[in-house]
Amino acid sequence: MTPRTASPAATATTATTTSTATARASGASWDDLVAAALLGTERRTPPVTPLPGQDTAAALLDAAALSTVRRRAGLRPAPARPAPAPAPPDPRPALPSAARHRLAMLLAGRSAAGRGSPRSAPDLAELLPQWLALANHHGYRAPDALLPALLDAARARTDLRPEALTLGGPRALWLARLNAEWKFALRGGAGRATLPPEGVVPAAPPAGPSTAPSAAPGADGRSDAQRLWEEGLFAERVSLLSAARHRDPAAGLALLSGTWATERAEDRLMFLDSLRDDLSPSDEPFLEQALSDRSRNVRATAAELLSALPGSLLAARMAERSRGCVSLTTAGRIAVEAPAECDSAMQRDGIVPKPPSGRGERSWWLGQLVEATPLDRWTEWFGGLGAAEIVALPVADGWQADLHAAWCRAAVRQRSAEWSRALLGAPALPPSSGDAAPAAWRDPAKLLSALPPGERAGWVAEFIASHGLSDAFRLLGVCAVPWAEPLGRAVVDALDIARDAGSYPWSFSGVMGLAERCLDPGQADRLEVLTAIPDEGEDAAPGAGGYWSEAFQRLVGTLRLRETIRAELTPP
Repeated sequence: MTPRTASPAATATTATTTSTATARASGASWDDLVAAALLGTERRTPPVTPLPGQDTAAALLDAAALSTVRRRAGLRPAPARPAPAPAPPDPRPALPSAARHRLAMLLAGRSAAGRGSPRSAPDLAELLPQWLALANHHGYRAPDALLPALLDAARARTDLRPEALTLGGPRALWLARLNAEWKFALRGGAGRATLPPEGVVPAAPPAGPSTAPSAAPGADGRSDAQRLWEEGLFAERVSLLSAARHRDPAAGLALLSGTWATERAEDRLMFLDSLRDDLSPSDEPFLEQALSDRSRNVRATAAELLSALPGSLLAARMAERSRGCVSLTTAGRIAVEAPAECDSAMQRDGIVPKPPSGRGERSWWLGQLVEATPLDRWTEWFGGLGAAEIVALPVADGWQADLHAAWCRAAVRQRSAEWSRALLGAPALPPSSGDAAPAAWRDPAKLLSALPPGERAGWVAEFIASHGLSDAFRLLGVCAVPWAEPLGRAVVDALDIARDAGSYPWSFSGVMGLAERCLDPGQADRLEVLTAIPDEGEDAAPGAGGYWSEAFQRLVGTLRLRETIRAELTPP
């Protein structure tokens, strides 16, 4: 059978038709074609004319195809982009081989939790933050080949970013400038300095060229640090200010003062907040000026920082106001007369005039005055009484809750262990709830943060022994890691009691997760006995024993893996 061939007339007709269609489409812009396609041919008539027997939608697609070919054919070659500058050097020591392999495993398994792995297997995603923190404490740098995976992990989890960017160092920022998906690194800074955990001595700075901006003036009369401060990205400026404040607080403050008047309000607030860690009396003149800032949030932050300096003029002004409101009567009771108004001077010193919903104005103003008053003034005004004796005094006219709540905030702000200890009281006391609760019991975790680490752990251990784990989760979160032995033992004993009671382990999943991260890894062998499946009592939940066995297997396995990680990450 002979194949049919088109006649010359038919070929000419087809060519003419195609040329005609091309001509019809040539007058339509690409944007017009896209708009018609997005809206639909029923809502917008496309800028094409269909061929005989062709519907409008097909004509639109043909026109788009022809336009695409024409645009590609007419594309002119552009000059090649310049190659990026070489990555900056990172003189920090490289990771030991075992630790490098461990990091690769943690990064590869960070998103694999729960995907077919047994419930008793350690959660690698939760071990990664601890690995990063320990590596940074020893001063290591990330392997170049793992930087992309490290940046991907930090992109997925914001809690990893400070430690991940610290480990990545200048090369991580160099890579982030080449990939839009990692632009968070440029916003969030190059990481932060962290304090070493108990028992870990930070490594000495590595030998070699420094990556810190130079203080020597350049050709334009500005140092590298000054140039970065004036021209750098916001995150780079925050990182520079924090580093300068740690190294030389006065120089860091001078850097900020030079551009303060030209900064945006939100940037001024962030810069001001960065002064908190290295706050000193020499910062007072600058903060006093910030009390007149045009931004309310900046004014409030400046007032808060000044009130954390017991010798500041603002603290003295607040104390004078508080003395007129709170006094000790001859009968040994505390009398309270709340402020009648919030004048402009009080507002300049950070007193917010409008109370939150449901709060009275006078009690709101009183609380702000008392929390900004130096705590040692109360001892002076109350005849030399100590914090515990003052807290024990009766307060007239129902003002005790407001007064004690303000003292709690002052103890946290001024980092007073004496007042925090007095306001917390004995851990065996039964905690109340609701509005009738003593002020300290509404948020004891903040007061605990002002106590020394050892005392903090002992207090929480006694609390758990008296009240169990149900109210202890936030308290455990402020304890130093690894948990001291009394606290670790109290947590394990409470979990064992819950297991014997036959409750399900996921009722304590938050505490179990904290135990995996915070228990001393040396406790793994002692916990091995708890991995056995217990005998289920009559009142036990069905299958609870097996679940508890898996939970303790996971706990023991995680502790042993943490111990291995610690051994692999030896100081350089």
